[in-house]
Amino acid sequence: MVTGFHLAVCKNWSVGRDQGVRVGWVWPMQALPSENVGYGSLSSVTTTSATLDRRTAPADRRWLVLVVAAVAQLMLVLDATIVNIALPSAQQALGFSNSDRQWVVTAYALSFGSLLLVGGRLGDMFSRKWVFITGLVGFAIASAIGGAAGSFVVLVTARALQGAFGAILAPAALGALVSTFNDPRERGRAFGVFGSVASGGGALGLILGGVLTEYLSWRWCLYVNLAFAAIAVVGALAYIRGGRPAGSPRMDWPGAALACAAPFAIVFGFSQAATAGWTAALTLGSLVGGLVLLAGFVVAERRVRHPLLPLRVIVDRTRGGAYVAVGISGMALFGTLLFLTFYLQVVKGNSPLTTGLLFLPMIGSILISSNLSSNIGLGPRALIAAGMLLGAGGLVLLTQVTVTSSYVSDVLPGLLILGLGFGLIFAQAINTATAGVAREDSGVASALVNTMQQVGGSIGTSALSTIALSATATYLIETQTSPLAPAIAATYGYTIAFGVSAGLLGVGLILAIVLGAVSGPAGRPRGRGRDKIRSTRAAGSRGGRSHAAADFQSDSRRPVQLLAADLPELHHLC
Repeated sequence: MVTGFHLAVCKNWSVGRDQGVRVGWVWPMQALPSENVGYGSLSSVTTTSATLDRRTAPADRRWLVLVVAAVAQLMLVLDATIVNIALPSAQQALGFSNSDRQWVVTAYALSFGSLLLVGGRLGDMFSRKWVFITGLVGFAIASAIGGAAGSFVVLVTARALQGAFGAILAPAALGALVSTFNDPRERGRAFGVFGSVASGGGALGLILGGVLTEYLSWRWCLYVNLAFAAIAVVGALAYIRGGRPAGSPRMDWPGAALACAAPFAIVFGFSQAATAGWTAALTLGSLVGGLVLLAGFVVAERRVRHPLLPLRVIVDRTRGGAYVAVGISGMALFGTLLFLTFYLQVVKGNSPLTTGLLFLPMIGSILISSNLSSNIGLGPRALIAAGMLLGAGGLVLLTQVTVTSSYVSDVLPGLLILGLGFGLIFAQAINTATAGVAREDSGVASALVNTMQQVGGSIGTSALSTIALSATATYLIETQTSPLAPAIAATYGYTIAFGVSAGLLGVGLILAIVLGAVSGPAGRPRGRGRDKIRSTRAAGSRGGRSHAAADFQSDSRRPVQLLAADLPELHHLC
């Protein structure tokens, strides 16, 4: 539920360079591209892929490519939602501890988020068709390993492999659409269908995960991916064009290694704190080591010729504030959904199917708030701050739940308010994070939104799990034993985690006000166009009227925007 919550919460993204084609539902944590937006590349998906074959594909072939990409997208969205619903049953079957269960979520989120930019770069280095197929086959194999897992270690390893191949698959699927649909109107329709699959898939996964877990086994929540992957592979072989891109960029291997190692060390440190304590040498060493590796990543990106993450993308105060907002909200959301799943299934005794259905109102409120926010007339700073406030308020309500609480009166109000808040945060943060970036940075800017959500969510889940387990253990020590003591103690730990999450969103509220300055109600960042001006000057120095200059003038007449109306799988409630 956490990583599959890429729910489609944004709509009406202007796509194309002329009149701006309105797209229906899109995948929020992976902002869909305009004509030249790649997914993790420094150039663009279309700049490289479109050179493979300049002929327009037959209409029937184009729409079949859309079907193939949509099936792959549906598999990613369903997997995240399904696995979270199935997690309590998997824990009972494999017998792993409460302190270890967070790794089933964080292993996927860490590898997916950390390798997303790498996956986008691979799609620009090699044939996008074969990168797409590699992602499908690898994801299917990892799913089969996870479904057959006889131990916790095998399951977590499979989840990490799923995330890695998912990071390869997601940008390749999006790139296949960008390079296949050249007409702006057809591209708008294609992205509308693609995004609708994401939004509907998140909700479908909640229900399907409950059905498979309740009536078959939690293992089928992983095995089901093999059917989707097989269909997509056959379709890719038949309909997606191959070929090597022209002028492919180089891989920033040092940056890729540091981008993976830094968050892993931090997550590992938090997980160790649950068993070894906060002052243990391994805990402190891992946390400090993670920060050192993160600093090393920044230094490396400043020095390499083809950085995985150009630092100019995040140094803009407005854009950087949007990334911080996404990261903080991911930290609060992922852990909250994990604890709510265990509260509803283990403490309250609901079935997996019922638990999935009980989360649907929050999805509905996310969609409602995202739609309404586009008509409020406030800038991103105000809307993100309001979302942080609403989210914190919803979490405060959830801190009041007990083992005897009613879903309707005690849980549902918090879920609804929480959904309203996150709908505002994600829609506006994506808009701000991808607005005004230079043409060559548009892909990495959109991919970084998802990276911040996934990495932030994995760190938050690990830290909040440690806090909740510590509170649970303390409560059991200080309270006399009784038949209900374990359930009461677990609920107490969850409420402490909800409170900490509310505090995180409070910090996000302050940062949204301080960092998210905008120039008016239209929500146009102060730095808008700054990157494009730099790009224009750089191109101009090489002589001639640059494309960047034309883009900049075009943007002054037609703003590219995400009007708030995905993901998780949001891609990960998923």
